[in-house]
Amino acid sequence: QVQLVESGGGRVQAGGSLRLSCAASGRTFSGYTMGWFRRTPGKEREFVAAITWFSTTTNYADSVKGRFTISRDNAKNTVYLQMSSLKPEDTAVYYCNAVGSIASSNPLFNSWGPGTQVTVSS
Repeated sequence: QVQLVESGGGRVQAGGSLRLSCAASGRTFSGYTMGWFRRTPGKEREFVAAITWFSTTTNYADSVKGRFTISRDNAKNTVYLQMSSLKPEDTAVYYCNAVGSIASSNPLFNSWGPGTQVTVSS
């Protein structure tokens, strides 16, 4: 079973940037398309971005297009999310998980990591 651990969150002002990391241990996410998700209190977890195994294709939620960039380093079993031009509405706990395909916004693994909190102040 793969364990996922997110890091890199913090508190920034609107317009700022953060880089999140998701490290896998146990079974690697070899071959998987990986994604980022986020959840705010009282809301369902929502899809943010995804990237294929060879990083040839990415997919983004409309709300983050042009501001967030997903990338991965398979040798390090790590997926990244570079977030720029952050807005208060980006405030959430961010999680990573595999997705079934680049067109899918549904998580593949049943277990989730602890997530990393991102807080954007206006």
